[in-house]
Amino acid sequence: MMSKKILVIDDEDDILKLVQTCLEIMGGWQVITAHSGREGFHLAQDNQPDAILLDIMMPDEDGLSTLKKLQSNTRTSKIPVILLTARGRFIEQKFDHLGVRGVLNKPFNPLKLAEQVEAALA
Repeated sequence: MMSKKILVIDDEDDILKLVQTCLEIMGGWQVITAHSGREGFHLAQDNQPDAILLDIMMPDEDGLSTLKKLQSNTRTSKIPVILLTARGRFIEQKFDHLGVRGVLNKPFNPLKLAEQVEAALA
């Protein structure tokens, strides 16, 4: 059985490493990482992941701009996206209409991250 592939887009190295470790060990995911929205968009096109975990607040191209690009591209529009944010519960209500599968808040519980991603994608 092939492992599920997830693309994690976040500008913070520590967050990328933590998320990658959690999802690989506890979720059985094959994790691809990107440090920017632009890099993530290209990796999504090239790798066709099963899901994308996307940070909202990033320099240059923020997560919402990246989300719009992903949704408007025929190669990436069907890939489910989960937003990752430090903005809290207000954000969850604000982004209901964006067509994302869920919103995970920073800081997150590393022991529950894989479970939360699976729940959002179910």
